[in-house]
Amino acid sequence: MAVTVKECLELQLLEVEMLLSMFPKRGELSLDEDAVPSIQRYLRSAAGALPPQLEYRIALDVGEAKAKVELQVLLPHMYPQVAPQLFARSDALHRQQQLQLNTRLASHISSLDSGDLCVCEAVQWVKDNSLPFLESSETSSECASKEVRVKEMLRRMWIYSHHIYRQELRKKIFDSAKKLNLTGFCLTGKPGVICVEGLQENCEEFWRVIRYPNWKHISCKHVENIETEGSIDNLRLFHGFEDLQFEAHGDYGLRNDYHMDLGQFLEFLKQHQSGHVFQILFGIEGKLAEN
Repeated sequence: MAVTVKECLELQLLEVEMLLSMFPKRGELSLDEDAVPSIQRYLRSAAGALPPQLEYRIALDVGEAKAKVELQVLLPHMYPQVAPQLFARSDALHRQQQLQLNTRLASHISSLDSGDLCVCEAVQWVKDNSLPFLESSETSSECASKEVRVKEMLRRMWIYSHHIYRQELRKKIFDSAKKLNLTGFCLTGKPGVICVEGLQENCEEFWRVIRYPNWKHISCKHVENIETEGSIDNLRLFHGFEDLQFEAHGDYGLRNDYHMDLGQFLEFLKQHQSGHVFQILFGIEGKLAEN
């Protein structure tokens, strides 16, 4: 019998409960305060739109020196039937070593039995295997230059919000994208859509920065990962980070409560080889008006 989304979400909540018992101290496991309640509400009603994907961060102490390694977790709705998105990061690691650590982590997770909960296993693996990478981070740049080249990963994240209006929020979005060398766009208005593409760790950092401390009406609807041995710049669909605004339906009242022209947005997506994302974002198939 096929496993349902509801069954998967129930398992995700059980695993979070287990992790909270393993990491009870403040700051050890960071979880949006509405993340679990939103899933619980969905499970009670079994109707309506799916809740945001469950996302949390676990701070780990590694080795006798208790170096800090953070495991970032993003769970697709069908996890554990599909693999989780995991990323380990540490300020003590150079970029190349961080990529190597995550390549080995992904390889280990892919070797596990499909359909089993594996975040606890990933936590233990990171604690057991991060130390050599942390120790090697102190080697000279000459030694580092001789390391085997690791494939780079381009990540493209499609983020949906009920609306994006506030100037301070837009400034935070654009400043973060520029700082992290991310390309894409921010569609202002109602609804609001953000696309960022760049190095995997930079996209994860962008998502962490703009979402916290508490942006409730936002969710990451879709993630694309593309591995390459060359430069990720050759895989980008956008040349910069655009301030995207289209002619709106309705007026510009005091609340700026207006809807963007989604037909123009669909055309923009198709021009950037991303027309398929329209249905993922809005749950409907996009069709351009015939001339």
